[in-house]
Amino acid sequence: MRIIRGKYKTRFYKFPKGFPSRPTTDYAKEGLFNILEHQYPNTDLKILDLCAGTGNISIEFLSREAGTVLAVDKNYTAIRHMKKVVHELGCENEMTVYKADIIKFLESTDMKFDLIFADPPYLFESHKKIVELVFNRKILNEDGVLIIEHGRDTNLDDITHFEFSRIYGNVHFSFFE
Repeated sequence: MRIIRGKYKTRFYKFPKGFPSRPTTDYAKEGLFNILEHQYPNTDLKILDLCAGTGNISIEFLSREAGTVLAVDKNYTAIRHMKKVVHELGCENEMTVYKADIIKFLESTDMKFDLIFADPPYLFESHKKIVELVFNRKILNEDGVLIIEHGRDTNLDDITHFEFSRIYGNVHFSFFE
């Protein structure tokens, strides 16, 4: 996996064989960050990365110096891997890695974020629940954005707060404001 832009640009980092999650492709990641750079403020943000997996998206945010990141995942292997990468990059002050189920985390957190990125497994059945919790519990700051990555078999455009979606190969991003 490589970092596309910023202070960690061209760095590659590997994840263990049989890793329990799929990283967002470079093609999709580049498309996502092009949208973010052109349509949303992208400095001094408080960012929440749900189902952070490899830490691919979190590290890309840090590389672009977008702000601080809280990366949440429930898988111990993913947590251990992200902590290792954070240590190797020396960005412990910018990124916190937290082990939790994302729904339980959203139900209990008092924190607020400017940008929330969620990349649950494509067969995850609670996409709507993520949106409801984020907006009903006011976890997203005013003018913030929630982005959910999903597969082609998931349609989120009928959910309240939906703004638009973009497709990059098999990767779909739905934006909510």
